[in-house]
Amino acid sequence: MKSHDASRRRLFKAAGAAGLAAAVPLPAAAQPHPAYLFFNASEAAFVEAAVARLIPKDELGPGALEAAVPAFIDRQLAGAWGAGERLYRSGPWREGTPSQGYQLPFTPAELFRNALRGVDAGFAGMPPQEQDAYLRALEKEKRDLGGVPSDVFFKALLAATMEGFFADPVYGGNRDMAGWKLIGFPGAYANYYELVDQHNVRFTAPPMSLGQEARGQIHLRPVGKK
Repeated sequence: MKSHDASRRRLFKAAGAAGLAAAVPLPAAAQPHPAYLFFNASEAAFVEAAVARLIPKDELGPGALEAAVPAFIDRQLAGAWGAGERLYRSGPWREGTPSQGYQLPFTPAELFRNALRGVDAGFAGMPPQEQDAYLRALEKEKRDLGGVPSDVFFKALLAATMEGFFADPVYGGNRDMAGWKLIGFPGAYANYYELVDQHNVRFTAPPMSLGQEARGQIHLRPVGKK
């Protein structure tokens, strides 16, 4: 894992959004944290602390924790994506090459649940520098986490964190559209009909979620003016 600023710039360039997942039954052994559908208390503590280091709060604005990224990941794991509804799961299960991508037999929910059993239970209480070193070790050293290589888990956690930070808020993350405001993304306006014949103007309307209705005038200003 790189420095905070470098890794954050990398996250912004690679940002994407994930689809809304429908709820599925939880495994009987997993008692959820009161605020979550999937994570239990110890799992939630790790994920909350980890995403806060992957996209930390700084002078640019809120981080992943403030943007409710853990809630986004929890909702995805408790739903269709977590259940692996679109994954091919008939094997054979062999170690793949980097170009082949994910090759394990676990659904995303199984991957997170198994891996989270193997992480350091005291991670949330570590100083930030130690947390960064621990996450870097997961990324680079391929430790065994309940049958899940730690680098595979780290990649999954990082990808889910980016998705939660930049996805539409209706999916549980990107609270107050923090990710969109940071990169100047306007969000999900239904149409731009009023702008078809407008040229050399800057779009200045606040971001809009799929869960909102457009109200009022779309704001424009000449290009070059603040």
